Amino acid sequence: MPEPTPLSARSVVLSLLLGSHPDRMSAAALVRAAAHFAVPAPTARVALTRAVAAGDLRREDGDYLLGERLAARQRRQDEAVLDAEREWDGTWEVAVVVVTGRPGAERAALRDRLASYRLAELREGVWLRPANLRRPRGYADDPVLATALATPDADPRTLAAGLWDLTGWAATGRDLLAHLAARHDPALRLAAAAALVRHLATDPLLPRALLPADWPAQQMREAYAAYQDELRALAIGR
Repeated sequence: MPEPTPLSARSVVLSLLLGSHPDRMSAAALVRAAAHFAVPAPTARVALTRAVAAGDLRREDGDYLLGERLAARQRRQDEAVLDAEREWDGTWEVAVVVVTGRPGAERAALRDRLASYRLAELREGVWLRPANLRRPRGYADDPVLATALATPDADPRTLAAGLWDLTGWAATGRDLLAHLAARHDPALRLAAAAALVRHLATDPLLPRALLPADWPAQQMREAYAAYQDELRALAIGR
């Protein structure tokens, strides 16, 4: 896969907040941290202003915080990095679209919402995943869906392999781990970490029984958690 390239100034400041907990930093702290990634102070300040104008960031008591869309993205990243599983009893979450004739924008929004809950589409309008996650089934309140917990007749490993490209996902994950380990330049290291956590956010978080033996997600979680420690240390000026 192509090597991650340095991020834009705007992506640098957004990545600093996405990787920080709590997700708020002063302008001075953000500008100081951005300089570590070769972003000049004036450029960082312009990037912050534009990010606020676009709704990616907001101001509160003099600090910058993630906007609603990116706060949701951070929660999704955190779910991928932290242990989100519970013991799996073989049941699956199922969501079926029961309303037709909706505008394309509504259909696309529903697809994005179901994907954000890590469901995959078996065929048009039928979405499912193993019921092994601690998170609530927040999508179940959508009036266009019929939802249930069920145990499919199909072999679960075969079903999972058909819903997700597990081999491809794992190969990309191992490449990203190698990129992060090999990068020492701060800007390239940040780019590699950002690519890694974006990929982690697409982890289907399947039960271990359904995963290939060499699944790299846990190594990726550990590597990104260690990188978050680097970002936190940088943000407070250690």
